[in-house]
Amino acid sequence: MVMASVTEIGTLIDRDPKIRGGRPKIAGTGLTVSRIAGWYKMGMTPEEIALEYPHLTLAQVHAALAYYHVNRDEIEADVAQEEAASLQLEHQFGTKATRQ
Repeated sequence: MVMASVTEIGTLIDRDPKIRGGRPKIAGTGLTVSRIAGWYKMGMTPEEIALEYPHLTLAQVHAALAYYHVNRDEIEADVAQEEAASLQLEHQFGTKATRQ
């Protein structure tokens, strides 16, 4: 009998204070949970997100969405903070700022 490799779901999401301000992200990437949640809220399915970003697995996308649903207030606060910072830059520089 061959044993399949088992991945603990908690290892798929991490934080690093040096990457994206310590916001929750997909482990091993700089892609934040809030970014995945944003695409999902715009109507992309988890499968479409994984196809659009081939360096992600479907499991990573689902882990990010699970984290979002369990920690919705935290992620929505992150999104609001990013939008406020973007608006402030727009006002300061008079052009539409690009978000990361």
